[in-house]
Amino acid sequence: MLDFYSKPQLKGFTMANSAQARKRARQSIKQGLHNTSLRSELRTAIKRVAKAIAIGDKAAAQAVFNASTSVVDSIADKKIIHKNKAARHKSRMSAAIKAMA
Repeated sequence: MLDFYSKPQLKGFTMANSAQARKRARQSIKQGLHNTSLRSELRTAIKRVAKAIAIGDKAAAQAVFNASTSVVDSIADKKIIHKNKAARHKSRMSAAIKAMA
């Protein structure tokens, strides 16, 4: 069973009165943890591209970028981040790769 006080924003949380509200509270915590995991995966994908760019190997950076693009898009499709934010990340990574000598 998930702990209802595990998330910081739930401190002082009053327990729901109806069975439906209790179930929604449980689902909300579970979904929040899943979303946190996906957001972490997004950050990791972006950091991989940044690291490849910093190394200076354009071909390797392009390969990592292609893999990261699908991760960013899938997370945007799930509405974890806004589609414009996903597009902004991809655009900046692409521009950084193109600027490499």
